[in-house]
Amino acid sequence: MNEQTSTILLTGATGGIGQAVAKALAKQGANLVLQGRSKERLALLLSELDTTLGQQHQIVSADLTLAADRQRLIARVNSLPLTGLINLAGVNQFVLFEQQSAQAIEDTLFTNVTATMLLTQGLISKLKLADKAVIINVGSILGAIGHPGYVTYCTSKFALRGFSEALARELADSNIKVKYLAPRTTSTTLNSDAASAMNQALGNHTDSPQWVASQLLALLQGQGARQNLGWPEKLFVAINGLLPNVVDKSINKNLALIKRFLVTQ
Repeated sequence: MNEQTSTILLTGATGGIGQAVAKALAKQGANLVLQGRSKERLALLLSELDTTLGQQHQIVSADLTLAADRQRLIARVNSLPLTGLINLAGVNQFVLFEQQSAQAIEDTLFTNVTATMLLTQGLISKLKLADKAVIINVGSILGAIGHPGYVTYCTSKFALRGFSEALARELADSNIKVKYLAPRTTSTTLNSDAASAMNQALGNHTDSPQWVASQLLALLQGQGARQNLGWPEKLFVAINGLLPNVVDKSINKNLALIKRFLVTQ
């Protein structure tokens, strides 16, 4: 995909990774439609984007969990020469599953999975009009490795990974490429203080949003269909697929430490 002739819809644009992706894409010449819930934060991000190559960026304040807002967003981009969709919008909660509210479970699954699927479905016919088009779903390493404290989040990202794989195969004979990016822990406000403290105690590496954005652009421009980020997380994904008992033992060894941060919230 040539970014200088691209029009890309980016959801979750005002998040940490979203802002970094928007700035990186704009710098390369893409025309962007930025979705987020806060009109004020979207306007601020818009003012920071590169337009030196004549780009025309737009913002749409919308709640993707609301059907009317999704349809309004779809209507906006249907008038544009859309070539890409990057699904970044998502929510997370670090909490013991038995203590998580029913509303939080429903909100996480609907935001991270159902809303993403419905928006994507509503734009496939538009993307088919482009010579080449791409959909990138941003998941998580926790979409391949179940982890204590993230039961609902893991469930949503496992589902998003499956959605990406199945849709990619269904659209393999079309002009649309479907890709999946799985970052590890990233330094954004999506992580609670307790989650950040746990990661520090466990010695887990944390990536910057800018680095994750650079990896997303590499996936966008390359031929690969999926990318897991980080080492040794990549290795853990492979081991978990082949020998899940090995990963069970590794996580169980740290379970008491993990739960210490969960119960002190």
